[in-house]
Amino acid sequence: MSIATQTWSHSTDDRIWGRSEKFIFRVAFIFLILLIVPLEPEWYTKLFSDFSLYKLLSALAGARPGLIEIKSESGRWGLASYATWGILFLAAVVGGGIWTLLVRRRSIPDYNKLYYWIRVLVRYRIAIGLIAFGLIKFYPMQMPYPSVSNLHTEFGDYAPFKLYWQSVGLSLEYQVFLGALEIIIGVLLFFRATTAIGAILTAGVLYNIAHANLGYDGGVHVYSSYFVLLALFLLVQYIPGIWKLFIKGEAVVPQHYTPDYKTARAKTLYIAAKAIFIFLFLFVYSYYRYDMHFNQGRLKEPILPGLKKSEGFYNVKSFVLNGDSLQYTPTDSVRWHNAVFERYSTLSYKVCKPFDIRTGNGVPDGTDLFKEYELTGRAGGRVYLYYEIDSLERNLYLVDKNQKFSKTTLKKYANKDFLGLKELYKTHAKDTLGILRWHYAQTGTGAIQLSGIDQYKDTIHVELERIPQVHAPGKYWYTENKKYHY
Repeated sequence: MSIATQTWSHSTDDRIWGRSEKFIFRVAFIFLILLIVPLEPEWYTKLFSDFSLYKLLSALAGARPGLIEIKSESGRWGLASYATWGILFLAAVVGGGIWTLLVRRRSIPDYNKLYYWIRVLVRYRIAIGLIAFGLIKFYPMQMPYPSVSNLHTEFGDYAPFKLYWQSVGLSLEYQVFLGALEIIIGVLLFFRATTAIGAILTAGVLYNIAHANLGYDGGVHVYSSYFVLLALFLLVQYIPGIWKLFIKGEAVVPQHYTPDYKTARAKTLYIAAKAIFIFLFLFVYSYYRYDMHFNQGRLKEPILPGLKKSEGFYNVKSFVLNGDSLQYTPTDSVRWHNAVFERYSTLSYKVCKPFDIRTGNGVPDGTDLFKEYELTGRAGGRVYLYYEIDSLERNLYLVDKNQKFSKTTLKKYANKDFLGLKELYKTHAKDTLGILRWHYAQTGTGAIQLSGIDQYKDTIHVELERIPQVHAPGKYWYTENKKYHY
């Protein structure tokens, strides 16, 4: 069955639309425009501040309606998070009523032309959104491989979304496959001949993502449902033909309106505009994402290399606080229970003490200190410290990542791979950031000693003993980048 009509022909469907069809179309037309065109002033402010082609493509591909945000659990993970849709639909109903009143004295047999162009807008909106969605998986950034600290987090201490994201992150190939699938579906929607199959795949794949995010509190359910809704709109046109062909077994000759480009120049302009649009989002934007991922290292997990030959899980052999040696007890809120050095510049340790649980999915911020993905969606009393190394004096300069930084601090130190904590330690930033300085000593057996003053103004001396481990997933499918090597 060919669902598309001849490329440059008019439709031969001269059927007159009924009143109810016209009203439904008016409401749907306004609703879709409100869903697709960004209405928030912040979207335009952010776009035109430090404007670039990448920001334009990214903003267009990632735009989503968000007029209202309800501060509740349901407002973040449940049905209340769809409140914007409800408001826009009510506005569309009112707008459709006004539109109907304005044209009540005019004879309008159909809205075939408007229907065609709103479908074009919907097709291209889904296409660029899915390509952007797919690229962050194809260049695996969305769901990183679990860190050593997270591999040593008790199962019951995880929020559902972190379990889901890390389960996907365990398999690099699977995440890349998901990304490739979304990109291919996006490409299908650029062309009328493959719109039906593209819309069916969009509805199926994105429904699964929406369902998983509702089940696991992932926070992406509204955006993925958005594409399901748009895909279902595209499928409405094909339902009668599909029913006749596959259910009733009757022959189908589609009679859908398509524009008539009467001159060669019009055809050329159309083809050129379409080709440029596809090239920008499929190739140029793809290169930008590649460059950010592999060359710039804009990843969710930190990228600054950690202390050499230190990565691993450590038992705390001894812990001295203010001159007193503390013995291990599982309920101790002061003595470290265990510690982890990641391959990048994060040191974490566990204590029996509650901390606020971060509920964000993390963003690829340019500054390792402010990256939260490794500590989001988990409890279990683990403290995360970002550190920089002074190898000459064998000191670590550290900052507690669990603290909440002010907007001024976030802006001041944004997009810096290396903060220079050693120099900042000599300034007022020592107190603003809470910079610590600990002396370290490594032995050939994999042990590490740390000594200094902690964030609670206590003097500590810690002996760590690495425990050799091989994790069940096998090879670490780390997200590599070309900026740093580990």
